[in-house]
Amino acid sequence: MSQPPPPPPNQPPQEGGSGAPQDPPPNGFGAPQSPPPGGFGAPQDPPPNGFGAPQDPPPGGFGAPQSPPPGGFGAPTPPPGQPPQGIPPNPGYGYPQAPPAPGTPPPTAPPQPYGYPQTQPPGQPGYGYPGQQPQYGYPQPSTMPLQPQAPGGGRKLNAQLMIIVAAVLAIGLIVGGGILYTTTSGDDKPDASGTSGGTGGEDGKGDTSKEAPDGGGSEKVPSSTSAKILFQVPQPEVPDDEVWSVGGSWLTDKVYAKASLNEVIGYDPASGKETWTMPLKGHSCAASPEITEDGVTVVISEGSKRSKTNKYPGCTEVTAFNLNTGKQLWTKSVGEGSEKAKFEEASITGTTVAVGAGLDGGAGFDLTTGKILWQPKVEECEDLGYRGGEQLVAVRKCGDFGEEKLEVQLLNSKDGSVQWTYKLPAGIDNAKVISTKPVVFGVESDPDNPTGTGTSDIFSLDESGKLRTKIAMEADKYDHDCGVGKIHDCKGILVGNDKLYVPTRQHDGTKEYSRTNEVISFSLATGKTAGDRADAGDGYEIFPIRMDGGNIIAYKQGPYDKGSEVVSINGGSFEQTKLLVTPASEQVRNAISSMVPKTSEMLYANGRLFMGQDLISKPSSSSDDEKYTAIGFGAQ
Repeated sequence: MSQPPPPPPNQPPQEGGSGAPQDPPPNGFGAPQSPPPGGFGAPQDPPPNGFGAPQDPPPGGFGAPQSPPPGGFGAPTPPPGQPPQGIPPNPGYGYPQAPPAPGTPPPTAPPQPYGYPQTQPPGQPGYGYPGQQPQYGYPQPSTMPLQPQAPGGGRKLNAQLMIIVAAVLAIGLIVGGGILYTTTSGDDKPDASGTSGGTGGEDGKGDTSKEAPDGGGSEKVPSSTSAKILFQVPQPEVPDDEVWSVGGSWLTDKVYAKASLNEVIGYDPASGKETWTMPLKGHSCAASPEITEDGVTVVISEGSKRSKTNKYPGCTEVTAFNLNTGKQLWTKSVGEGSEKAKFEEASITGTTVAVGAGLDGGAGFDLTTGKILWQPKVEECEDLGYRGGEQLVAVRKCGDFGEEKLEVQLLNSKDGSVQWTYKLPAGIDNAKVISTKPVVFGVESDPDNPTGTGTSDIFSLDESGKLRTKIAMEADKYDHDCGVGKIHDCKGILVGNDKLYVPTRQHDGTKEYSRTNEVISFSLATGKTAGDRADAGDGYEIFPIRMDGGNIIAYKQGPYDKGSEVVSINGGSFEQTKLLVTPASEQVRNAISSMVPKTSEMLYANGRLFMGQDLISKPSSSSDDEKYTAIGFGAQ
């Protein structure tokens, strides 16, 4: 990244702009690092014959790549008698690496069998993760202006030499090939609303001139981003010490539908008025997130209503219905009586419904008729579950207990036949599919030491099922969530633009006592960080919700005195555009405090945000606030 042009000599540094030095929080995640004495670009001893004397060009001609000095490009020369201050091996993100000799091709590391574990070439960081990092590894570009030293602090540099030094530093950074997060302008400083650089000022419109590889999004900025409450669905009464499922919510232009106890209810998305109710045999267990073009989707429910003699009926019933009308198309199960197969997930690809993630294997149904296309079989291998959408991908388990091995398979959605298989070594657990096109899935590589996110490693496969790259998800850095034992249950992590988007863990913000985080990206081709970063802003926490074309729709949980926000992150420029802000009242903030993307159902479209619970329990007696299964907000 190029350095800003220096001001004229003897000018005081500017105050208040984004370039003003900030006091970093102690050990803050991504906090600016303090420079060694002398500052970046501090004056150096002049060459013999005075400043500006002709110098011999370096070998290879003017501008040939040079090896960086210890400490990286632009590192200051220490005073006499003081040893140079270097940086640790494999420094954090953003440090430029030494360039190869001219004409030397970059080193490559072909994927290993299974892609796990990977062996890196000597001296190269593994998939964008430095092996030794003093902190979280998101250093900020230095914003300290290049200034001549004050009298008594060394020789002054003339303006011409300072410009040359800045240019050389910029060339060095480009040649070095390091990954740097770039800033844009003075607008990057958090504004009064708590949003950070890239929100584009008061109107919330960022610079969207650079389009994402997957194209632009369809979501537009409402005339006013201030939202009002459309409706609230009070939580039904739940017995002591029980947790009940109300999993399932869907959104179209015509309806917002939410599963409740023994039924699904449709609401007008603009007014919140109930438009239809569809009864179920029992509590809902899970729902397909996919909706067909004509508004058809699927819900899984228990086989009967709960009673004292049968508190937990199995999740055996698969129901297809029309969201726009509430009309039930069919309800099917696999097996008979107490031998019915139990399912915990459903997904749609084309005209096929695939269900699984239970203990009984997986099955497929024709979406139009309910006909069983395939069902669990007693054999060495069984389907654990599926993820649909553009393609149908299965996770399959083979082998005896304690020696199981997992396989990821691309299926023909019409009959369940296998197109290709990617096998994982023994010891890998809890595989879950994040995307079906391209195929991206995560695993826990060490079940005895889980990460807390559900994914210690994420694999990217090509169209033929061969490994492209593997990305290590270090437990203390990222904050998405993939449910244990489910295939289609990752929240806060997205795939788009041939990248993986993940939120970082919270860390100290720039203001005292504030906390914040970011959304960053990884290349699915190389496994390395792609240089994108969307800051939540002081007091906010940001999570990606879904892709909108090549843009990312994200939710920003607000601080104690402000509303939460929905923003669109441009997939090309990574600028943020504010779409909606919830009311900042204490009542609203308390109501939605538990409805964060990692633990709840969150849907946004056309200026409306709907938040829902998938599990409910009896409220604490110490809480006077009413609990809700769903809340809807609409931009005014």
